[in-house]
Amino acid sequence: MTLLADVVRTSAQVGATPSRLAKIAALAERLRSLEPEEVAIALPYLSGELRQGKLALGHRTLSPGAAAASPTLTLREVDAAFEQLKITKGRGSASQRAELLDALFGKATAEEQDFLVRLIVGELRQGALEGVMLEALASASGVPAAVVRRAVMIGGGIAPAARAALTQGQAGLERFAIRPMRPILPMLAQPAASPAAAIAALGEAAFEWKLDGARVQVHKAGDEVRVFTRTLNDVTAAVPEVVEAARKAASAELILDGEAIALRADGRPHPFQTTMRRLGRKADDAGVRETLPLSVFFFDCLYHAEPLIDVPLRERRRTLQQVLEAKSLTPWLVTGDAGAAEAFYQDALRHGHEGVVAKALDAPYEAGRRGSGWLKIKRAHTLDLVVIAAEWGHGRRKGKLSNLHLAARDPAGGFVMLGKTFKGMTDAMLEWQTRELLARALTRDEWVVHVRPELVVEIEFSDIQKSPQYPAGLALRLARVKRYREDKRAEDADTVEAVRIIHEQGTS
Repeated sequence: MTLLADVVRTSAQVGATPSRLAKIAALAERLRSLEPEEVAIALPYLSGELRQGKLALGHRTLSPGAAAASPTLTLREVDAAFEQLKITKGRGSASQRAELLDALFGKATAEEQDFLVRLIVGELRQGALEGVMLEALASASGVPAAVVRRAVMIGGGIAPAARAALTQGQAGLERFAIRPMRPILPMLAQPAASPAAAIAALGEAAFEWKLDGARVQVHKAGDEVRVFTRTLNDVTAAVPEVVEAARKAASAELILDGEAIALRADGRPHPFQTTMRRLGRKADDAGVRETLPLSVFFFDCLYHAEPLIDVPLRERRRTLQQVLEAKSLTPWLVTGDAGAAEAFYQDALRHGHEGVVAKALDAPYEAGRRGSGWLKIKRAHTLDLVVIAAEWGHGRRKGKLSNLHLAARDPAGGFVMLGKTFKGMTDAMLEWQTRELLARALTRDEWVVHVRPELVVEIEFSDIQKSPQYPAGLALRLARVKRYREDKRAEDADTVEAVRIIHEQGTS
């Protein structure tokens, strides 16, 4: 059995070196040493995460006592303790959790205690990002990195693919083939300043309406249909309208990518939150289907008798037109003319939608990636940013966390602050964000609460300006909260590079 101390040592090695090759070598050595059942435990630890997800434990809850003199804790013992912490809820759970933590920390050395605390509160930054981990897994298993990457995208996560690769090699990854009823991570878009900027980047491109609904991935195999969200949760029971649309498709086997959205009687969309509330309820709850019907519009086909993700977009769209009615497809226009693209964009806005997405016609479907072949253009500049801290409000906002510290994702690790805002918040939002941010508190003083970087918020702003005040040298101007994106994770937030592109497009 692998000791926790072995993983702690590897974590320290990875965090201490700036060399990507050295990180990969250290991780690969550790991966090769793991037993099959330990892979799903160690991989998240080496990426600064827990297999059980967040345990809702803050610094004040974690106060390790005397440390063990020598390492004896195994990975499985630690995992079992975290599992017990996860399921311990209800009356008397606080004292039970405290006892579980005391028992765990009592078996840990000082180095292990420090590792566990930082792991639990989300402060473990060791540089083992997904790209590095994928290369380490390829090195440890002897499987080409491209094959590993594809299996991770299709499998919806690295742990299942890692175990298969480490125990069975490339043959073990064959079961990660794309097929109906196996949800895959969606492709995402990068922001662009305007339709003209998108054409400058892509040339002639397909422009589609960007609907402000819920991303859905629909799988069909014969009479069976299942619907998954962008985070791969199964919401089939909540969306019978989507199921019916898929059953009408002229194909026995399909994987479709689209948007489910609640529309008003005049065809204009309800607010995004209304659509998300509908997805959170079963369709037979209090006649919800009658009072708030859903529509679905598809914009991509990932499987039609065979996988299509490597097929150019123009061919995937042709397949959609063959198997679905025109009314079930997002409006689209192929053009290289900036004027025509702008008119199409304005038409989408007139219908109440967010904007358009410009797509390279020859691009494959890059599952799980924010591909350069998809560019989103919205009504106002918006970015999906992460809240890293908040300041206590004054006056009528006293007692509420109000001024948000906003950060973009750094692909090299961590988050980079771009500014603050207290604008655009309703009373209900202030109540909600205060509760949610305090639950994620890391440190706090009289003015500021620093939090785990987990909540994603969509921010509108007028432009991006140079600023020596912030680490990236850039700051948001006239930022305001549009909404919280509870359907997104911190790793889905926009990157610093995306911010720089918007700045460059705005100054060119």
